[in-house]
Amino acid sequence: MSDTPIIAVEDLSKTYNSGDRTLTVLQDINFSVLAGASMSVIGPSGSGKTTLLGLCAGLDRASSGSVRLNGIQLDQLDEDGRALLRNQHVGFVFQNFQLIPTLSAVENVMVPAELRGDTGVHDRGVDLLDRVGLKDRLDHYPVQLSGGEQQRVSLARAFINQPIILFVDEPTGNLDTETSEMVEHLLFQLNEEAGTTLILVTHDMDLARKTHRILRLKGGRIVEDIDNADA
Repeated sequence: MSDTPIIAVEDLSKTYNSGDRTLTVLQDINFSVLAGASMSVIGPSGSGKTTLLGLCAGLDRASSGSVRLNGIQLDQLDEDGRALLRNQHVGFVFQNFQLIPTLSAVENVMVPAELRGDTGVHDRGVDLLDRVGLKDRLDHYPVQLSGGEQQRVSLARAFINQPIILFVDEPTGNLDTETSEMVEHLLFQLNEEAGTTLILVTHDMDLARKTHRILRLKGGRIVEDIDNADA
């Protein structure tokens, strides 16, 4: 694990205006994560977990404060600049998979690399699907795959661009217990092999305990920051 922060969050707040009311979703969030480390973000529904993930990944803009990703300050980038940064450095895994229904499994895996302009990525896509146990599903479309298989495709897709940081939002929320355990194992295995920094949002405390650190949110604030030495 490096002693260089891959992500640094300073005084981060996010508010939304609704009529004459202001809703504060996150307030004065501060933390940094070292390269190669893993951190879970936990807390009740509405505590700001997914909003925080989106701000850290540059999917949304903060109302105040800053996020520095790989040394680059996100609030100084326009939308195209943030999209380019994500495509170069960031991987995503979502609860609802977000696969493109008209593309096969291997085509879905290849999409981020092709958007970056890479060529000859088919073999890399096949290799990643093989590593998640889906080499016999290369040409299957999402509708032909189970939920667990779709999430394994999304895992393979997340690593196609060899990201320096992986943002994962409730990766097992739609899966049964046995399938969840398989996806969790693959997630941590691929992440460790690649040396990727992992930021994980979850309701599952057992899953959270597998990361180096646990950040607990409540009411949009950090109420606990746990160093999980056993992970």
